[in-house]
Order: sequence, then structure tokens, then C-alpha cells
Amino acid sequence: MMLGFFIILVDSTIVAVAIPAIAADLDASYNEVIWVNSSYLLAYAVPLLITGRLGDRFGPKVLYLAGLALFTLASLACGLAGTVQLLIIARAFQGLGGAMLSPQTMSVMIRTFPPAQRGSAMGVWGATAGVATVVGPLLGGFVLDLGGWEWIFFINIPVGIIGLFLAAKHVPTLPLTARRLDWLGVAMSAAGMFCLILGIQEGEALNWDYRVAALIVMGLVLLAVFMVWQSRTTRDQLVPLSLFDDRNFTLASLTIACVGFGVSTFAIPWMIYVQQVQGLTPTQAALLILPSGVVSGALSPRIGKLTNTRDPKPIALCGLTVTAASIAASALIAHPGINPNWMLLISVFYGLGNSMMWGPLSMIATRNLNPALAGAGSSIYNTLRQVGAVIGSAAIAAMMSAQLAQKPLAAAMSTSLLLPAAVLALGVVVAFFFAKTRTWSDNT
Repeated sequence: MMLGFFIILVDSTIVAVAIPAIAADLDASYNEVIWVNSSYLLAYAVPLLITGRLGDRFGPKVLYLAGLALFTLASLACGLAGTVQLLIIARAFQGLGGAMLSPQTMSVMIRTFPPAQRGSAMGVWGATAGVATVVGPLLGGFVLDLGGWEWIFFINIPVGIIGLFLAAKHVPTLPLTARRLDWLGVAMSAAGMFCLILGIQEGEALNWDYRVAALIVMGLVLLAVFMVWQSRTTRDQLVPLSLFDDRNFTLASLTIACVGFGVSTFAIPWMIYVQQVQGLTPTQAALLILPSGVVSGALSPRIGKLTNTRDPKPIALCGLTVTAASIAASALIAHPGINPNWMLLISVFYGLGNSMMWGPLSMIATRNLNPALAGAGSSIYNTLRQVGAVIGSAAIAAMMSAQLAQKPLAAAMSTSLLLPAAVLALGVVVAFFFAKTRTWSDNT
């Protein structure tokens, strides 16, 4: 299941590197080519509250296989697209496939692994998420330097086919835990998420005018009405409010939103700085953060296993702090007179922070989760992660524009890097209030 999860997360960031090449080849405007990425993020984020519950209703294996199949076919369509309009549509179907797939990964882990073994599984989930955020820009730069932008999408096809075969053979078919769907709740949540995320995504393009405010307010009102409806629905709620009785689930979901914000925005100003100020190629720029992926991938499973017998709270606090400090350090070296190779050392600590952040946070969120609500819990957790990423993308764009109006490029990017560092520091404050998590050793 991690194979499919990996490629849909990689596709959240891989296209950013290829935007200039796509614009030139398809003769597209800047606004059109930005929608190549925005359509994916919108179609990925909006249905997340729903697709996890669909997994409870129809089975997580069914939803996973359907999502991965849709994503793989859409990847083929992306590579074959001859116009930017067709590419935008195909990217939206990619995002929908990712939304169907993503919550099922955590849901199956919750329902398959008992709490005493779940830390190891969540360590692998965390390693996948952490490495994917690094591999996206690196793989995008490498493929772009070797061939055309189409191959950014074509490389998904063999991975998707292998993932389908492995999941069909090895992923268990689990009992259904939801009898029906709350279709009114589905409509309200989808409409609310669409308005909210579209407003945030288009804020910079529309100069944050009344249209943006109207979309965001409408989205928040619809989501508020949706939550009131959920409180009055007695059977098979789309978002069971009992989930929020678990203090750690609630706080971990808020913390993962800060993480989504931080890791999705960190690479943008850094990549602009090293390519436009230091003159590095996309591949050279991405290689500077390669150590973080290696360190995170190597350590995350081991740290996850450690949370089987140790309270994950101090590990998560340490991971969030180290990650925030690493991003702040990258802001300090974003200066023309400083050798950018210092980023190799910083990225080692960034990878260390990631390895102590993703898995332990998911362990804190899911340790006491009722397996019957696994799909709903996974949906909420992943939705907040993705909403954090969307808000982060809009916020970093606004931050960079404001800084460029006042400062030279290097100074503007340096200051902009402090934004994701600050939001991750906010995550540290939220995580400080986690309750101590019962461990397997406590229970025995």
C-alpha cells in the first residue's frame, strides 16, 4: 500500500519543477500552468473527508485499488495531453484517485495492526510521507534534465501497475464497518471543502479581493452547518464527533496541519533561491536536500518501532523542533556570500526531524482510535494535513510576493523561509499538550 501512497504524494510536488517547461511546450499562460498543480491539489483535498468513510462502507481494499487504477490511467492521460486544458483535466482525475487511495493506507494499518505493533507500521507510513516530500522535487529535476516533462507522468504507470498487482494479492479484505452513507453530509462537506480550498488557492491570483473572501466565508459556513448536521445524525456519521473526545487525536490532527504547511512550502523559496541566485540546475538544487530523504527513510521505521514501547510524545516534540530549526537554518544560509553546500548538512538534520515527526504523530493520533472508525479518523487526519499544505502554498506565495516588493531576491527568499519554520514551531506548542500515550509495556 505504501507504493501507491508514495507516488500520489510525490505527484503533489513533482510538477512544480516542470512548470516552465510545460508552459513553453504547451504555449500556456502562467495562470493556466499554475492550474496544472492547483487542479491536482483541489481534487485531492476536497473529497478526503468522504473517501475514508467510503472505505468503511465498501472496503478499504476496494477503494485503494480503484483509486490507484484511476491515478495510473490519469497519469497516462497527463503524459499524452496535447493542450494545457487536457492536462489540467487529467491532473484533476489524478488528484481524485489520490484522494480515494490515501485514507485507506492508514485505515488498513489501524485495523490490521494491534496497538502493540502499530508503531512499526506507522513508522513505515511516516518514512513514506517524509521521503516523498523530498523525492518529488529531486525526481522532477532529474527527469526534466534528462527528457521531456511528459516523463514526469509516464514514470507513474509501471509503479502503479506493480502497486495494483501487489495490493490485489497481499492487502487483506476487511469487514465493512459502515452500513450506509450520509449523502446530505457528503454534499455539504464536499461543497464546503471546495469553496474553502478554492478560495485559499486562488487568493493570490485574485488579489485577496471580495471573491476570495466570499468563497472562504461560504466554505466555512457550509462546514459549520455540516458539523451541526453531524451532531444530529445518529447513524454512520461521515465525521463521527466522538473521534474528538480523544484529546490526542484532536491535537495530533491540528499538529499534522502545521506539518503539512511546513514541509509543502519549505522547498519553494529554497529552490528559487539556489537556481536563480546561485545558478544551480534543478537536479543540482534538489540534490542539496537529498540527504534528508536518505536519513528519514533509514530512521523512520526504527523510530516507529520504538514507539511500540515508548511514549511517542517526546519523540514527536523533538522531531518538530529539529525540523523547524533546520528550516530556520536554511534561511540563514540563503545569502549570495554563503556556500549553498551547507544545505547538505542542514538537510541531514531536516531528515532526522522528519523521521521523528511523521510516524510518532500518526501513532499518537491512532493509538486509541476505534477500528470501526478507522476510515473516518484517517480521512480527518489526512484532510487536515492536506488543508495545511494548501494554506501553506497560498501563504508562501503571498509572503514571497510581499518580500520581493521590498527586498532583493535572496533576502526575500531568506525571509520567506522563516514562515514554514514559524508554523512548525506552532506545531511544537500544540504537541506540548499531548496526553501521555499508553504503550504496550504499560499494558503488560
